[in-house]
Amino acid sequence: MADYLLGIDNGSQSTKVAVFDTRGTVHARARVPLRPNDSPRPGVVEHPDDDLWDSVGAATRAALRDFAGGPEQIRGVGLCTIRFCRAMLRADGTLAQPVLSWMDERVSRPYQHVNPDVRYVTTSSGYITARMTGRFRDTAANYQGVWPIDTDSWDWVAAPDIPREMLFELVQPGEKLGTVTARAAAHTGLPEGLPVFATANDKATEALGSGLADDRSVLLSMGTYIAGMTTGTRNVADAEAFWTNFACRPREYLYESRGIRRGMWTVSWLRDLLGSEDWLNEGAATVPAGSDGLIAVLDWLAPVDAPFRKGAFLGFDGRQGPFHMYRAVLEAIALTMCANAGDMAGELGAEFERVLVSGGGAGSDVLVQIVADAFDRPARRAQGGAELGSAICAGVGLGLFAGFDEAVAAMVRNGSEFVPDPEAHEHYRRLREVYRALPGHTDPLFAWLATAGR
Repeated sequence: MADYLLGIDNGSQSTKVAVFDTRGTVHARARVPLRPNDSPRPGVVEHPDDDLWDSVGAATRAALRDFAGGPEQIRGVGLCTIRFCRAMLRADGTLAQPVLSWMDERVSRPYQHVNPDVRYVTTSSGYITARMTGRFRDTAANYQGVWPIDTDSWDWVAAPDIPREMLFELVQPGEKLGTVTARAAAHTGLPEGLPVFATANDKATEALGSGLADDRSVLLSMGTYIAGMTTGTRNVADAEAFWTNFACRPREYLYESRGIRRGMWTVSWLRDLLGSEDWLNEGAATVPAGSDGLIAVLDWLAPVDAPFRKGAFLGFDGRQGPFHMYRAVLEAIALTMCANAGDMAGELGAEFERVLVSGGGAGSDVLVQIVADAFDRPARRAQGGAELGSAICAGVGLGLFAGFDEAVAAMVRNGSEFVPDPEAHEHYRRLREVYRALPGHTDPLFAWLATAGR
């Protein structure tokens, strides 16, 4: 009887669940959107009620309904959730207050213990693990930022703001978190006692499932937050053009360039205003490189260090329509990430030979072609993502593979490749310098508008 693995990807906008065999073939898949975040006041962004756990249960049940085999044929579960969230739990593992989104300004500051009901402070993956297994255990690879973790040892260090007894036990990617409890089995449809395995933060798990495995490739993760990533074994500190995150392989690291906040969210927002995604992609493919002079400024969600920034379109002269606006946003994404990835490569002393594109944006032929043209490198659509990366971790943890290399070779497949067009690249090479210089002109305007509008 075949071995099947279930991968969970609890992301910023939805929870996705897929059932894979050990060759990486998808046998069932489901997606359940998350509810809109609660933002009762500026800076506060919370997941409503128990939405994360509810969506995990609904997506898992939906995937199992489409699975031709029985739940008993699934050997293990890999669990991946949104990074940079903060969950405050009671002693029984339930929420003491809503989960803070990565967009909530409080997650950039150390935890302050003001709610006496809080017994544990953890990530979204720690919270879902507690609900799924009843164990207060979490992957070390989902702790970065203000968490008191040593990034060399992947272990806790003493900190004044969070006592050690409020923190979960840490495990490595591919290690067992626990088994599905009776209550979680009723919620998800998974068999009681099924083993659940650790992954990493969602970007690292996505990178694993996309096949990113060397420093000659850069992966553009086209999600709500768009990031450029490559891998290595050095814990690089104090870099300027990138930061060092945990990878989804034990003791390895993921280097992330500067990114775009609300990147593909901006694309979805524009699609909802203008028309269907297929219609916009088809029309954008007919617009010349450079969108007839229309430029998009992508700060629909301003960075923390420049809160005055806003999104904008510049260069309307009557020639442009909805397809130009859509293409301008796609070009801004590609050109911004090309510059960011180039800065990262320069600081790492690397040269990228190929580009992988994953996430929701990878489904757009016109966007992947723009990426190839901007980078002047072949751009390949990644077939997998965080769901597949999660399943790979489960397969390694179960011993179905000798290690991560063997698992990736067996389960990750190459997607379609897009070849750069020399004429479009030359246009984008010049336009990239415009995007580099643009904040120097728009920042003073937005800063003035922020004060003038008070």
